[in-house]
Amino acid sequence: MAKQQEHLVGEPPAMRESPVAEQYERYVGGSPERERVIFDKLARDLMRVQLKLKERGHAPGIDRAFHAKAILGVENATLRFHDGLPEDLRTGFAQPGAEYPVIVRLSNASGVRQPDSAPDLRGAALRIQVGAEETHDLLMTNHPVSHAGNAREFVVFAQVMAGANTNLRKAVALYARLPWALGWSTAARMRRNVLAGTRREVRSLALETYWSRGSILWGEAGPVRYRLRPASGTPAAPSPPREDADYLSHELAARLARRDIVFDLCVQRYEDARLTPIEDGAADWPDADVPVVPVATLTIPRQDLDTAAARAAEARIDQLAFDPWNTTDEFRPLGNLNRARKAAYEAGSAHRRGRRFLTPAPRRNLVVGTLLRGAFGLLNRYVPWHRLPTWIGLLNVATIRQVLRRDNLIDTGTRQAPPQAHPVPPPLDDSLLVRRTYDGTYNDLSDPAMGALGSPFGRNLQPVYRPDLFDEPNPVIVSRELLHRDTFIPARSLNVIAAAWIQFQVHDWVNHERCPTGTASVEVPLPYGMTWTNTPGGAPEHVMRFAENADLRPAGGTGPPILSANAASHWWDGSEVYGGDETVARSLREPDGGASLHLEDGHLVPGPDGIPITGFRDNWWLGLSVMHTLFAREHNAVCRALREEYPGMDEESVYHTARLVVSALIAKIHTVEWTPAILATELIDIGLTANWQGPPKSWLTHLGLWLADTHALTGIPRTLPDHHGAPYSLTEDFVTVYRMHPLIPDDYELADHRSGRRLESLGFNDVQGAATEPVMRRTGLANSLYSLGIAHPGAITLRNFPRALQAFERDGEIIDLSVVDLVRTRRRAVPRYNDFRAGLHRPRLRRFEDLTSDPDCLARLRDVYRSVDDIDTMVGLFAENPPERFGFSDTAFRVFILMASRRLQSDRFLTVDFRPEIYTPLGMDWIARNGMTSVILRHCPELAAVLPRTTSAFAPWRPARPEANTGVTHD
Repeated sequence: MAKQQEHLVGEPPAMRESPVAEQYERYVGGSPERERVIFDKLARDLMRVQLKLKERGHAPGIDRAFHAKAILGVENATLRFHDGLPEDLRTGFAQPGAEYPVIVRLSNASGVRQPDSAPDLRGAALRIQVGAEETHDLLMTNHPVSHAGNAREFVVFAQVMAGANTNLRKAVALYARLPWALGWSTAARMRRNVLAGTRREVRSLALETYWSRGSILWGEAGPVRYRLRPASGTPAAPSPPREDADYLSHELAARLARRDIVFDLCVQRYEDARLTPIEDGAADWPDADVPVVPVATLTIPRQDLDTAAARAAEARIDQLAFDPWNTTDEFRPLGNLNRARKAAYEAGSAHRRGRRFLTPAPRRNLVVGTLLRGAFGLLNRYVPWHRLPTWIGLLNVATIRQVLRRDNLIDTGTRQAPPQAHPVPPPLDDSLLVRRTYDGTYNDLSDPAMGALGSPFGRNLQPVYRPDLFDEPNPVIVSRELLHRDTFIPARSLNVIAAAWIQFQVHDWVNHERCPTGTASVEVPLPYGMTWTNTPGGAPEHVMRFAENADLRPAGGTGPPILSANAASHWWDGSEVYGGDETVARSLREPDGGASLHLEDGHLVPGPDGIPITGFRDNWWLGLSVMHTLFAREHNAVCRALREEYPGMDEESVYHTARLVVSALIAKIHTVEWTPAILATELIDIGLTANWQGPPKSWLTHLGLWLADTHALTGIPRTLPDHHGAPYSLTEDFVTVYRMHPLIPDDYELADHRSGRRLESLGFNDVQGAATEPVMRRTGLANSLYSLGIAHPGAITLRNFPRALQAFERDGEIIDLSVVDLVRTRRRAVPRYNDFRAGLHRPRLRRFEDLTSDPDCLARLRDVYRSVDDIDTMVGLFAENPPERFGFSDTAFRVFILMASRRLQSDRFLTVDFRPEIYTPLGMDWIARNGMTSVILRHCPELAAVLPRTTSAFAPWRPARPEANTGVTHD
């Protein structure tokens, strides 16, 4: 199971309940935070129960884990508090004579829709509607105590009984499986409670008494248990007709056709921990010792349940998610079972509604996976995965990914611990189901803030915060000795479009918010005799200074400042093109509110500072301008196609559909084109293509995946969302391995795509910032693409950091970006390289020679670092000898294989909602038929002669042959 971290260094303090509630409760694991993690797992176990019931044919879809069959659902009941309500019980909405509308659902307790005559408990759920912002859900069952004393017993019982729909299966579950799971004495007590509650004949649910079992607060009066009992004088019911599977609902319908149904709502006050325990749901509060006090009357009015309106109301109620936490702090639920209900009800409800998903691995995959982990763990001590035959290597990589999913997903988000009361969640706007939001909210409908703008970066490794090592060794010396580029080292298998592409993508994924210049700064001491000018025109100083990252901790938060918010959404949603919030997104569209992005003669519109107005405009240079221009044009092309194909589609729908299409196309290009270009092996090509469209059609491949990983038998877009046990986020470790600045050249030759003739020779500073767009306009998109396509980027290795980025003006500062990268990584508590690789299940270095055999690099490493444990993460990743034909290290690759599939697998718009109903048939076809080459040719058809014929557009292009170009260009 992927980890959910309980106490991350720097995590904001957990939300605490009121002192009144806290004095009565005891938490599993000793703290609310530990209990929350345990209960989250139990909630997933309950989701598995729902799936099991569905798989065994007990429900057409995913149903409630309990109380699946409704007997009555009405919206017009009333609750009136007694005029003589005791003084100490007058609090909140509970006031003498107060009357409120109530929604009532009566049901059988089983998760299986079985005949009413089958032995079962019965339940009552009330939603008391006090006002627009205040409701109170009361949940009860017709037996005084729970069969389970705590949440774990409750879930295990549900697992054992799932699908036990015959007497034989129930007997096996109760007398064999339950003792095996919980022990003989616990199982015996649970059987007694269950049999006592289910063996009694039930003639009418109007005649049953329903107990809350668990406790709730009742303001300053403290804990109470509540119950609903039939009012005196309620008429008896005839013996049930055994041949009628739905006799309970028929009896209620007949009763309500003649008269009201009336219940008394009663409470019992808390006495002490012995007589009236809070945490033990299986313990009774005896009536003889704890008086039962009537406080209100519930009336279900006489009505005809056979009308269309009544049936519609019942259907609406059946879709509701009743939750005891739908209340206020004054009436907060108490006790282990109620706290577990918070996670369980939310998970089960979201699962039932198709807003949360679970894809459990078949047992054979678990068994085979365990065997493979052991076998490959032993084999990889002698032979790394990349030296194995392709198909064995693929299985090895898949096994490594499973281990990383289990061990290297750490949730840094602040969760409610203990749980908090809340209003009933409002219904979702239908548009949220079919459109990406501007800020990334509601991608996961069960956790709307997951991955959204401003949510925290996660972790793949436990942070190591060492302020004493922030400046050891001095990052300026590290940069000068190990990163500074003396001679450009090219990556000959790629072109500079590949370098521009990854920066284009990183701007969609991650962005640490910086404090405004001059407000909070990091100061790096300079080596003796060195000075640095920190601002344009400023005086030389003996420190290097740059803006600090913003700290996510709330005021009063404890721990070091290592928890950071992502100033982009974590989702693959094209935010670099479209903007990260609604204001920016709308400003980029045509002034008349049309769906298209605003361009001037096919080019981006410069802002007052000369940098184009687009979704993400930091660190602007020619490569980014090319990517943004190309995909802004692509968006507009999709809009034109949608308007033509669907003339009735309004402009807002055209815009959002085009955004979906372009974002998915970008994800596809990155998955099946860019990544196989930089990791140019058959294994990666097969693996990444399989990620998108499924594995090759080979019986041996399918057999292997059927045994080891059934979910990989289809491409990720044909699966359900899966967060692998931790809420989705991109991570600080992911940010670290994508520090690929060596890809950027310092010098640029701009050439004509028809003749190959040189147009200009420019340095990086001539094609960045405000200087970019004049170059782009006079060169044109086609010639710019061609110039980048025939040029090589830098290799991701030591001593190849762009010189231009080592004295770079940004936001009123002059920075050495290589030093900034080193310092940021240290201050964000990313482990140093040796701990980093060990945390990703690679062997630790014992000596410098284990990292590199290059004598110059070895000498420099020894001069800079005292030991291999001190090597900076970025330095180690650059120094490491990568697998053959890899553009980056095997250690970085570990984070990549974990997070690359996660970016797809977690996103509902790239999984369950990647379908024609959302994207339109035209949109699905557009994504299927297109890639980087076709996008380039759509907007620059004149480049057909120079694009690679058999490889991707990220491979070096063919030089222009003047005699082959005779047409007129159009830019």
